[in-house]
Amino acid sequence: MDDLDRQILSILRRDARTPYTEIADRVGTSEGTVRNRVDRLTEEGIIERFTVTTQTGNVKAMIEVSVDMNVNTSAVSERLADWEEVDFVWQVSGEDDIVLVVDCVDTQAVNGLITRARELNEVKGTTTRLILDERLG
Repeated sequence: MDDLDRQILSILRRDARTPYTEIADRVGTSEGTVRNRVDRLTEEGIIERFTVTTQTGNVKAMIEVSVDMNVNTSAVSERLADWEEVDFVWQVSGEDDIVLVVDCVDTQAVNGLITRARELNEVKGTTTRLILDERLG
């Protein structure tokens, strides 16, 4: 991956619907070059998916999950990722092992997810942080 790839990715992170012609103009190359690079980055798994970020008016939160020792964190993460309200699942270092970013209709629904997580045998505990505001980086 070179500097041109990084520039293309930076534009796509902010808006995955940016036309290749606009990306080409902004990075100083041809539309065909952008198209080929995006195809290659997708085939190599560097671009995992194209997604949509929404402003739903819902309650967004981070639920930090601690699991017991000798637990397959990846397996737990995969199960949590299947929950409808979960936008992202991150395996992290530090005090907690997994962070969920969730989008729920209200705080009661967030609380329901916390309860569900705590009911899993592998989970030792949770910490929750409501997301008050977010900006695109």
